[in-house]
Amino acid sequence: MKLRPDLAIIADAVPAGTRVLDVGCGDGELMVALGDKGIDARGLEIDAANVTTAIARGQSVVQGDANRDLADYPDDAFDYAILSQTLQTTERPDRVVDELLRIAPRAFVSFPNFAHWRVRLALLWNGRMPVTRLLPVAWYETPNIHHVTVSDFRDLVRARGIRVERVWHLSGDKPTSDAAASWRAEHAIFLIARG
Repeated sequence: MKLRPDLAIIADAVPAGTRVLDVGCGDGELMVALGDKGIDARGLEIDAANVTTAIARGQSVVQGDANRDLADYPDDAFDYAILSQTLQTTERPDRVVDELLRIAPRAFVSFPNFAHWRVRLALLWNGRMPVTRLLPVAWYETPNIHHVTVSDFRDLVRARGIRVERVWHLSGDKPTSDAAASWRAEHAIFLIARG
């Protein structure tokens, strides 16, 4: 199975033999790849159909909402938490990030970069929220309620004393450099840790 590029990066970076909570795990695709590496992966997913699909794949997933249900997990229950393409859909991303780092000392957080040059250009020329390959629905259909950028996320973790251990930027499906990532990266993957 070929993983989405951000999920492939995360799957490669998580060490074998660790315990992982995949928050917003979707249909469990990443969890399957992690399990193939000997990683004990659990999932939390809001969409009932995705929960059913993940369980049918043999994954340990519960239905829940990251905005409320992360509080039910004990401190340090996992080695890593993963929040992939979900941060921008949460009610309070700052609180969700805090919860991730309470239940695990390290977390992977990936999100679309709303400051990418194509997004900026669409706003400039058309005066409308863009529809792109990574943001394929109109503004009124999107689950995104926060339009986070690479710079915004860096500011958030800096203000909270969270350490950034590693960052990957993707343009299309290919890695791109940190140079001008705010403009060039379509999405970003951060590995963060308690400060």
